[in-house]
Amino acid sequence: MKLLKRLFIAVFIALPIFGWGQQINLPEDLGTISGNVQVLFQQYNEDSAIGAVTPPEQATMNAFTNLIYRRGKFSAGIRYESYLPRQAGYPNRFAGTGLGYRYASFTQENLSVTVGNFYEQFGNGLVLRSYEERNLGLDNAMDGVKVSFSPLPGIYLKGVYGKMRYNFNDGLINTDGYVRGIDGEIFVNQLKESWLSAKTQFILGGSFVSKYQRDNRSDLVLPENVGSWAGRMTVQRGPISVMGEYAYKINDPSQDNGYIYKDGRALLMNLTYATRGFSFTFDAKSIDNFSFRPDRSLQITDATINFLPAMTRQHSYILAGTFYPYATQFNGEVAFMAETAFKIPRSDAKWNKYGMDIIVSYAQAYNPDTTHLAAADDSQLNGYKTNNFLSPGDQLNYSDFHIVLDKKWSKMWKTKFSYFNFVYNNNVNQGAYFLDGSSVKGNVYADVFIAEINTKLKKKHNLRSVFQYMRTDQHQGDWIAAVFEYSVSPHWIFALLNQYNLGNPDEDNKLHYPFGSVTYVNGGNRFSVEYGKRRAGIFCVGGVCRPVPASNGLTLTVTSSF
Repeated sequence: MKLLKRLFIAVFIALPIFGWGQQINLPEDLGTISGNVQVLFQQYNEDSAIGAVTPPEQATMNAFTNLIYRRGKFSAGIRYESYLPRQAGYPNRFAGTGLGYRYASFTQENLSVTVGNFYEQFGNGLVLRSYEERNLGLDNAMDGVKVSFSPLPGIYLKGVYGKMRYNFNDGLINTDGYVRGIDGEIFVNQLKESWLSAKTQFILGGSFVSKYQRDNRSDLVLPENVGSWAGRMTVQRGPISVMGEYAYKINDPSQDNGYIYKDGRALLMNLTYATRGFSFTFDAKSIDNFSFRPDRSLQITDATINFLPAMTRQHSYILAGTFYPYATQFNGEVAFMAETAFKIPRSDAKWNKYGMDIIVSYAQAYNPDTTHLAAADDSQLNGYKTNNFLSPGDQLNYSDFHIVLDKKWSKMWKTKFSYFNFVYNNNVNQGAYFLDGSSVKGNVYADVFIAEINTKLKKKHNLRSVFQYMRTDQHQGDWIAAVFEYSVSPHWIFALLNQYNLGNPDEDNKLHYPFGSVTYVNGGNRFSVEYGKRRAGIFCVGGVCRPVPASNGLTLTVTSSF
């Protein structure tokens, strides 16, 4: 009976919204209202074979509604959220129904002021990135005041002061600590009109962010105010762009680093060359004890002040993307990634009428080059010393090599062939488990082969077929997967998916994971019905990850923008 009630509530909420498709225009003197809605309803079945557990409620519902009002220079908005209860695998800090976000903003010429909740990023986010990633259950929105000001053309200043979102229990709950920051950015060529047309363009920036949290430990003397700063520069000339940002943080003992008193550093660099038919990108970073939170006792993705991007690509194919993705090791890593993309020009040859796109990418992440300090050492409170900030240590955390061949053969046929090679150190990443819950020891080596075929059957009708094979000896053995997606533009998408663990050494664990979905799209509205088995795995966005538990059941999703 509870299940029927929850299903009725989800449909009741969704159907009126589903009819909206555009911004609501009030009488001219009253402004406009816009927003978006999402309702995610899941019903669960017990499935001991795949490790799927049914919650006591047998169903969950995540829902939110954003409403934004604008009139002239003024805007205000709210977000109403519901977790009745939260989706399986979501952080356990989400419960109940209430307001999770509210703000008011006013803009006057070159000055903007926002009070309430807001998202903000300084530079690349090394010292401050407040953002939301709903699929991860991550939301560290700030709650306070933000001021943006441009005193002169080319000079942009920002300041923030407030708390960060940590919890939701019938409404927004913030951390105890305060976060304060200022950021400045100078587009040098905009300072003088004659510089605007210069071949070389310069952008300079700098940030300072500090946090305050009272010393709540009787056994330690903890810094209550912790400051960090960052400087950055971007230079662009023709097809070449070079960017670098360096950040420093004073000692910040926390649960993340075992309450050591070592300072923290972070460096991010990027080189890009792009011209017609060819591009090359090289990224490098070094992270040393750079966890930064308003509450020193928190861990994982809870209330992070800053963001440390991963030097790896986020793959969309199910076998390449959900088994061995990489999460940034914010306490310490040295990582590199190089990627080149080029196009073989079309020619008169029959096979090359449309040319071909090729992407080759390689990424590695290592532990930093450090030396542990013995307990008898006077510097033991630092925990360790960094031998060379820019040099990798002797432990490989992760590597990802992949090559993609993307080719159109005719107006009806298009293919994409991909190969991936992963080295996944599970002692560090802790994402490779067996069905009995035990963990893989050491490295996992995996090869993934993928063939994607897109067939245009007739006008507005397309069939996408994806065949995947993964070979590995260290984890659950070899896997195969197939996806068939039939779309009738612009409204309908039908999909079937199956994964099969054909190489599992345990015959009882050679399992199938069938899954099907139907999606209807109409303008800004989207409605989907899904049913089947989902394999336990890891879901990552930009180097931030969360585990996804195995499940078996029905999912209804409704989204609408107006």
